[in-house]
Amino acid sequence: MMISQFFVLSQRGDNIVFRDYRAEVPKGSTETFFRKVKFWKEDGNAEAPPIFNVDGVNYFHVKVVGLYFVATTRVNVSPSLVLELLQRIARVIKDYLGVLNEDSFRKNFVLVYELLDEVIDFGYVQTTSTEVLKSYVFNEPILIAPARLQPIDPAAIFTQGSKRMPGTAVTKSVVANDPAGRRREEIFVDIIEKISVTFSSSGYILTSEIDGTIQMKSYLSGNPEIRLALNEDLNIGRGERSVYDYRSSSGSGVILDDCNFHESVRLDSFDSDRTLSLVPPDGEFPVMNYRMTQEFKPPFHVNTLIEEAGRLKAEVIIKIRAEFPSDIIANTISIQMPLPNYTSRASFELEHGATGQKTDFKETSKMLEWSFKKIVGGAEHTLRAKLTFSQEFHGNITKEAGPVSMTFTIPMYNVSKLQVKYLQIAKNSSNSNPYRWVRYVTQANSYVARI
Repeated sequence: MMISQFFVLSQRGDNIVFRDYRAEVPKGSTETFFRKVKFWKEDGNAEAPPIFNVDGVNYFHVKVVGLYFVATTRVNVSPSLVLELLQRIARVIKDYLGVLNEDSFRKNFVLVYELLDEVIDFGYVQTTSTEVLKSYVFNEPILIAPARLQPIDPAAIFTQGSKRMPGTAVTKSVVANDPAGRRREEIFVDIIEKISVTFSSSGYILTSEIDGTIQMKSYLSGNPEIRLALNEDLNIGRGERSVYDYRSSSGSGVILDDCNFHESVRLDSFDSDRTLSLVPPDGEFPVMNYRMTQEFKPPFHVNTLIEEAGRLKAEVIIKIRAEFPSDIIANTISIQMPLPNYTSRASFELEHGATGQKTDFKETSKMLEWSFKKIVGGAEHTLRAKLTFSQEFHGNITKEAGPVSMTFTIPMYNVSKLQVKYLQIAKNSSNSNPYRWVRYVTQANSYVARI
């Protein structure tokens, strides 16, 4: 695989990092890319696709914490491979800088360019392993003080519950030396699940799937061995031809369709007691990726009704119900519903005493939007929207509206019931007692309700 250029742009289009490896693409590619992405939104369309072509140049990009990581090439390359490369470059830079934002990039541009020159040589990928790069990269990162961090931090979604994660947990460099000469011994294990659910117009579940990953980030000195135990009733493989077919006699428990493991994971005892053994490399890495299509209880139930209310009017009723326990809180919830193209106006009515909710009608894209700061488990919310049309509608109005889509994040909750039972660290010194942080989060990947 070969790329011509790599660059990082801010949300304003400022060029933060730029490296031209092969001089095959015009120098104005950064401006071309940003104008294309910007006008894509202004034309009333959704976000620009991750891959597009302009004047014979292929542009690949991913958006990480508000920054555009972009690669260009004129040759025909595997799209998924380039997108994976961009994600890994972002992860490596985050491992070194501790936090990804415009300020940290500008203060560490010498280190970032040194990393890029080791990761990619003349457009060809050499390595994306933080462990390997430590032998070739010698610049020390300039760490950003916690007070300078943006108020919206990925760690914020993990601060729920009685035992709180330290504020600098995901913003520490894995290579920087502690100014005080001490290193906090700790390890983080995140079980992140992205769920896809499609509801029928009557509220029944048509399809459901979980894409999950167990991420690990280690700040342990001496590279000790880690033993990570999962559910004893974990079964992998639904068919007889599966490589991992560890089905129990009862057929119950957590059933994963398939999974794969990081190269450092040893599966010697996985068959008998569901324990993974590994010596974690530096940086953040996925211990295990898995997929599950077994029936599960979706965290939100969505019901939508649209009906005529006059000659040029209609009414939309959207009702959502949180199906998780009351001690769990979902945040950053957003609901969208496309409306008929001839919709000219929409007025909204929320339940009495509603707080932390926002409604909007995007006239250019004909999109109804309903957002929440948070939803407590067990709560139920209803939105009524009265629509006004610019012309009479003919036929079935439900065919010209919807479907309803939903995005959300639920900390300390996972629908698959996959759990880390214990995290054992083999240490040579008995005086050290490392901190162990195990965190769960569920996010919406494609959460859709038909009308």
